[in-house]
Amino acid sequence: MLFPPTIAGSLPKPSWLAETEKLWPKWKLEGDALAQAKRDAALIWIKEQEDAGIEIVSDGEQFRTHFVHGFLETVEDIDWDLKTKMGIRNNRYVVDVPTVTGRPKRSRPVHAQEAAFCRAHTKKGLKFTLPGPMTICDTLADGHFGRRADMAMAFAEILNEEALELEAEGVDTIQFDEPAFNVFMDDVNEWGIAALERAARGLKCTTAVHICYGYGIEANLKWKETLGAEWRQYEAIFPAINRSSIRQVSLECTNSHVPISLIGLLPDKELLIGVIDVASNTIETPEQVAGTITEALKHADAARILPCTNCGMAPLSRTVASGKLKALGAGAELARRQLG
Repeated sequence: MLFPPTIAGSLPKPSWLAETEKLWPKWKLEGDALAQAKRDAALIWIKEQEDAGIEIVSDGEQFRTHFVHGFLETVEDIDWDLKTKMGIRNNRYVVDVPTVTGRPKRSRPVHAQEAAFCRAHTKKGLKFTLPGPMTICDTLADGHFGRRADMAMAFAEILNEEALELEAEGVDTIQFDEPAFNVFMDDVNEWGIAALERAARGLKCTTAVHICYGYGIEANLKWKETLGAEWRQYEAIFPAINRSSIRQVSLECTNSHVPISLIGLLPDKELLIGVIDVASNTIETPEQVAGTITEALKHADAARILPCTNCGMAPLSRTVASGKLKALGAGAELARRQLG
């Protein structure tokens, strides 16, 4: 199938599971009731994705409060009580973050049971997302390594352990989320891609890296205002990513200032073209989605294009997110018909 739609990551949590329209929602339940509610929420979103025509579905990150900390909360040698004030994403916002106090180790598999649950409930392609090693390092304070590249490689090793287990549970695509790739371009080229490849070592399933301009939250919107008329950060890192072993690259396109011609720097990759704007409550029309796909076709073969969301939709309302999923599926179908 041409233009198989997928999503970048998160979907809103239902109001009976957690706080709504927040990036860091608090759970409303505990214990076994919480575990069951997470499974119920994942089932709902899998069904909604299938009904919308999404071909590669995900759990929508219903099992975790945040795409980074959801993976890290059971990792050893992270002190969650030792908070360090740090400017993350190159000081885009300053927060108190946990501190790494030793070489990280997984205390147990983190997401394997969740992936197995989702695999048992869909015959569609299944994607699971993990935080990338560079973004993990930009979300924690280093109290042990002294060099960010060394810390990233240590986290890449345990990400790889996790990813291999997810693959064994039947996950078709493992995507590493690396929003930090849009900020630290020199580091991406020097050691970021090497750490990413270490995280993906030995995987036979499809691998992807998601590089976005962030959720539609105020801090990100203000940062985008400083980027000028054209957002060309991708230009500095795409040549190196194209030489990497990662198969897919997910990037922000619609309603951004990214020149879509930059995808021409990725001739060897499958392209997850962001056709859904997560920084707006306006629901796209199928024609708008198909229009973005048509623009991408000027610079990439149809067989390499997968329409996607710009980023995760966690902070949106459930109604808006559902509408955007339907627009994504319908727009991909329209683009297929237009191509004949």
